[in-house]
Amino acid sequence: MNSFDSVYSGRRVLVTGHTGFKGSWLCSWLEALGATVTGYALDPNTDPNHFELLSLKTDSRIADVRDVEKLSSVLQEQQPEIVFHLAAQPSVLVSYVDPLGTITSNVAGTANLLDAVRRGKSVRAVVVVTTDKCYENEERPHGYREDDRLGGHDPYSASKACAELVTASFRRSFFDTPGDREPRVLVATARAGNVIGGGDWVADRLIPDAVRAAARGENVGIRNPASTRPWQHVLEPLSGYLLLGQRLLEGEARFAGAWNFGPSNQSNLSTAEILEMAQAHWAAIVAKPAQQENAPHEAGQLMLDSTLARRELSWRPIWSIEPTVKKTVDWYRLFYEEKQAITEAQIDEYTQDAARSGAVWVSQ
Repeated sequence: MNSFDSVYSGRRVLVTGHTGFKGSWLCSWLEALGATVTGYALDPNTDPNHFELLSLKTDSRIADVRDVEKLSSVLQEQQPEIVFHLAAQPSVLVSYVDPLGTITSNVAGTANLLDAVRRGKSVRAVVVVTTDKCYENEERPHGYREDDRLGGHDPYSASKACAELVTASFRRSFFDTPGDREPRVLVATARAGNVIGGGDWVADRLIPDAVRAAARGENVGIRNPASTRPWQHVLEPLSGYLLLGQRLLEGEARFAGAWNFGPSNQSNLSTAEILEMAQAHWAAIVAKPAQQENAPHEAGQLMLDSTLARRELSWRPIWSIEPTVKKTVDWYRLFYEEKQAITEAQIDEYTQDAARSGAVWVSQ
């Protein structure tokens, strides 16, 4: 398969947050594409964790994005041509417990990364990954677009809105160039939906909580069974990030901006509906209501509108919600029953399905 016009083959890539769920999937895919990958992140904070299950060649640097000197030195040493910035405190509920840690990681960490890029000479493209929760959520029944108002009820969501603003300010102040000159660095942000897939063991997430409980023969408690989210497999937004990165590396300045990579409207389902679908593929997954007194606020409804990415990038989802849930449950079931991590196999399956569907980023 020729994926992303082979733009990542032999390319030096830095992935921050590489020890996390999405970051480790991205590193696996980049290595399959022939990239030379350096990772920069804290130690994995779950046991088991996806990163340590994979046999990656990634040059792993364990450090904090809040450490300006260390981050700058790694960029100077490795001389990456593109950076995918995923390092973050990723949990809404954790942000209520540690708001300052969340804000410094997600806002100051992003500023540190962009300033290190500004002071270096090797980077040509940066994709800063934020979230669908960066929008001011009005609980409306249609998707948010890239030009909708940013905001955030909780510290996590607000920190990601701030990361968007910080990125836009760096782009305008330091990376955009006047007149006819091409910008030295092209910087974009990417906002995805509720991502699921094998290898996520972060606490207080629906699918990880469900499979942990199933492996122990227990029921999983659902906090908000009616809450609706834009569910998508982890490979869906990653294909968007990689396609966006390709366009930036090719010097297409019009792609330096904000992008949504969300699922189709049919994938906007309640947590109860998602668990019902998961149970169809693993009978051990059994849900029960979880009563919480004085529980912190969580959004009841959230949707993304990815019209811009579909129209301008020709990006679109490959797996509908049914295979998304099946692939996710298959990954966990095989891990718990046979100690297999089928990440590489699922990347191959996704790529083949993308080719059959005519996706712009892959060809036979």
